[in-house]
Amino acid sequence: MASVTSRDVLARGFRVLGRAIKDEPRIFAFAVGGSVLFGGLVVGSAYVIGHIVGKIIVPAIEDGAVDNALLWLGALAVLAISVLRVVGIFGRRLGAGYMQFRLQARYRRLVTGRYLDLPLSWHHRHATGTLLSNANSDVEAAWFPIAPLPFAVGTLVMLLGAVGSLFLTDWVLALVGLATFAGLFLINVFYSRRMAPRQARAQLMRGEVSAIAHESFDGALVVKTMGREGQETDRFAGQARELRDALISVGRLRGLFDPLMETLPSLGTLAVLIVGTFRLRAGDISVTDLVSIAFLFTVLAFPVRAIGWVLAELPRSVAGWDRLQHVLTATGEMRYGTISPEKSDSPARLAFDGVDYAYPTGADTDDMAAAATQDEHGPTVLHDISLVVPEGRTVALVGPTGSGKSTIASLAVRLVDPATGTISIDGHDLPDLTAAALADNAALVAQIPFIFDDSVRANVALDRPGIDDDAIWAALRLAQADEFIARLPEGLDTMVGERGTSLSGGQRQRLTLARALAGRPRLLVLDDATSAVDPRVEAAILAALRGGEQPTSIMVVAYRRATIALADEVVYIEHGRVVAAGTHSELLASTPGYADLVTAYERAEAEREREHAYEDEGAVTA
Repeated sequence: MASVTSRDVLARGFRVLGRAIKDEPRIFAFAVGGSVLFGGLVVGSAYVIGHIVGKIIVPAIEDGAVDNALLWLGALAVLAISVLRVVGIFGRRLGAGYMQFRLQARYRRLVTGRYLDLPLSWHHRHATGTLLSNANSDVEAAWFPIAPLPFAVGTLVMLLGAVGSLFLTDWVLALVGLATFAGLFLINVFYSRRMAPRQARAQLMRGEVSAIAHESFDGALVVKTMGREGQETDRFAGQARELRDALISVGRLRGLFDPLMETLPSLGTLAVLIVGTFRLRAGDISVTDLVSIAFLFTVLAFPVRAIGWVLAELPRSVAGWDRLQHVLTATGEMRYGTISPEKSDSPARLAFDGVDYAYPTGADTDDMAAAATQDEHGPTVLHDISLVVPEGRTVALVGPTGSGKSTIASLAVRLVDPATGTISIDGHDLPDLTAAALADNAALVAQIPFIFDDSVRANVALDRPGIDDDAIWAALRLAQADEFIARLPEGLDTMVGERGTSLSGGQRQRLTLARALAGRPRLLVLDDATSAVDPRVEAAILAALRGGEQPTSIMVVAYRRATIALADEVVYIEHGRVVAAGTHSELLASTPGYADLVTAYERAEAEREREHAYEDEGAVTA
């Protein structure tokens, strides 16, 4: 991504504006038409006022009498110009606002669509808060100059008309006008070059602050549990101070620039009055000419600022646009094949063959040098993984924290692709399947459930075709969620709140499990998806999946011994490698690491039960 500190920031900013005009030519033409109408009438009104003063007011003062017909004609001219100026203002503002908001909506959709197209490996390199900033504040920044752009274009037309009329009136006063307008342009060029790095820094810090805030809010439970409130507050405060300093730097420069832009047209008006007085005394111009030109400079003071507004926002626009392009031009989308096998009612067979995987590295940055390294990979976390989930069988993945179980689960449904090796369903390599075929055959229930701020029905169905209320209730029964859903005030129509705040942890897990089951997958991957569910309910869920009307092959990442014991086969993972595979009883007898791990949970549970019993006994004694 090119740096916004370069001297061509104006040229790059104008290219962004050109893109906006290309995207919305009709709306822009409508807005500019209103602005040109307004600008032409501003110039015209100056000469109307000049003629009223020179032809009506001055003769009335000299003669002591007023020509009523001319007075009414002048009043009607002023009224007509005012009405038409209102029409021009309405068209300009309506068109500019509509154009700006359409562009923002379009590019938010483009950015969001790009997020969905890019693979999970790309998302691993970018903080969620930064992605939210791209879709929100960066989109707004990129198109912020659109609001004053039609006004500025109309002002340029108005300035050309004003300069032409000045030369027709008096060439000396025209030179004063040219000097004023040239001064405005030079000030804007100087300002844009100085403002570019400040705006880029401020835009970057907005993303940083958003990222930290999102991390802290999303991990509020972990932060409170670990007593890290103070550290998180300090971390956020540090970034917020940097954002404050960046915005103050922007404000200081604007505080210097805005008064200059306000003052220069006024100085031009003063210069016209001084020079014009001498020209009037010399008989080179008339009172009408002097009043017209002085009034013209007076009314130009505000419209000319529209050019300054556009130029002032160009550095911010370029910074936002560059950050958007970082997303829109990102490469590496996951490509799918063309194989779409006919949907079968029989369970699927999943096979890993010699799979290695390493998480990608690369800084979450807008710098080109860093972005160029984003395809590099860190240390390999999975080594030569080979395993099979036979049709209709349940295979449990067991291993210490960080051994690679969740990575295997993500690979099984192709959220990420392996570095080497193959993964297949029913003999078809996953990259050869279409996206729809993969979604029809395999479903993942993640460790952390995500519930949308919508009804129970919408959370389970997700607008997928063919999933009616009967299918939803069948999925809820399999997930052992039908009873608590039936007790909700409005049943399937109950709104569950942001991230399912009205539900318990176990209820959220069962609801997301029902979401996966509603699609009738032939392969179900459970990544510790029932950890918050009571062990007896968990056993009932797995028993229903094994013996229900919906035949499914299951890969389950498990910790509880009761869950593991229900599996047909257990695969024990350590340090990203398959250490052993067999039944639960076989691994207990042959693999000490496995035995220690699966009994550790029971020991911890027993210890907690003894502590509770001791506390209860003490309470009774007291």
